[in-house]
Amino acid sequence: MERETKQNTPAVSRRRFLGASSLIVSTGGAGLALGSPAARGDLDKLAVLGGKPIKSDAFPGWPVEDSTDENAVAEVVRSGKWYRGTGTKVLKFEQLFSQLMDAKHCLATSSGTAALLTSLNVMGIGPGDEVIVPPYTFVACVNVILACHALPVFVDTDRETFQLDASKLEGVITEHTAAIMAVQLGGSTFDVDAVQAVARKHRLPLLEDSCQSHLAEWRGHRTGSFGTAGCFSFQASKNLNSGEGGAILTSDEEFRERCYTFHNNGRGRVQRGEDFTYAAQGLNLRLTEFQAGLLASQMTRLEAQSDRRRANAKYLTSLLREIPGITPAKMYAGCTRNAYHLYMLRYDPAQFTGLPRKTFLKALKAEGIPASAGYAPLNKDQFLKRTFATRGFQTIYGKERLARWEQNNNCPANDRLCSEAVWFTQNMLLGPRSDMDQIADAIRKIQHHAGELAKS
Repeated sequence: MERETKQNTPAVSRRRFLGASSLIVSTGGAGLALGSPAARGDLDKLAVLGGKPIKSDAFPGWPVEDSTDENAVAEVVRSGKWYRGTGTKVLKFEQLFSQLMDAKHCLATSSGTAALLTSLNVMGIGPGDEVIVPPYTFVACVNVILACHALPVFVDTDRETFQLDASKLEGVITEHTAAIMAVQLGGSTFDVDAVQAVARKHRLPLLEDSCQSHLAEWRGHRTGSFGTAGCFSFQASKNLNSGEGGAILTSDEEFRERCYTFHNNGRGRVQRGEDFTYAAQGLNLRLTEFQAGLLASQMTRLEAQSDRRRANAKYLTSLLREIPGITPAKMYAGCTRNAYHLYMLRYDPAQFTGLPRKTFLKALKAEGIPASAGYAPLNKDQFLKRTFATRGFQTIYGKERLARWEQNNNCPANDRLCSEAVWFTQNMLLGPRSDMDQIADAIRKIQHHAGELAKS
């Protein structure tokens, strides 16, 4: 039986919190119900200023585990077959995950980064090539492009959805463009129809990074099968988790087999024993039997957890839309299921008496609601300049082409989003509905006292 996480009794219900309009205290355009905890005598002071926090207990922990996970790992230990060359757990997981995601073929890898790196290598990405990638994503997307000695070319972000702006894709395509890496960020989806259309028009392979989007859907079809390949991560924070791990989904059996060879140090599936000949370049990027056993166990609760996240996210969105200055991320019409690896929103300090986001996040944490500012502008990170200054990149591209890259490296919408974003992690959506009330209560409380906090 799954171990239950401690749940909190709500400090106030949504009905009590919103109250009747006649019981609203006007505070510079923001309203606060007199029946809410922020207006009662015991909670009339922000926690960051010494008051009582809205939430005093923790959100659900992560990962969720029980005896079935322990048994899955112990079974591998006892078998003495610890890697995929001798065991059966990795192969079984690949079958289960491809079925779960409605994909034809699956190859498990040691990480999501390994899945991306393997896919790019099998696509033939190399020196002189350009790969289009969004700037609002985890650094692994760029690292794997650089590892192929290719250039990452950034396409700007759609602020409302936090996804890449497909309308700007064609504007960054050049004669050197070799692939599009599109990211399904935070559990939601990019505009699959629009991105696919551009990829087909220009005959470019589409690498779908779904590392954060297990069970997400576009028009009723699960992510990971819309391009040449789709990549997933099972790192510790992910909705399906084995500490580390990854997978590649594809409808192309030959592509899967070439990925197998690459991730197996250049040795094909039929090579065994002392046959030390190699079919191609490769690396050791294999998933272990331990991880595969754990993933199969974790999958048994994935759907139920996903349903809980979506229900809580829907309710939270209904609350936050009522708060001026808080704008939850939108979904494209074709996104029929959001997996909510992240709950993302934009914060407008103008509706909080000019309170800087950094101060807002500090106050939110003090109220018992941990939150993050999310990604910084990846296209402007200094590590890119240091990389391009190395002998290898200077030799491949030359100063003139790298100077053009820098001149064209502008993503103004993403710059703005990076100054506005606020994230809640997926485990915060696994508790009772009252947790969502408390998130909204805390934000309203901060808004009510924003002027006081700004002066402190």
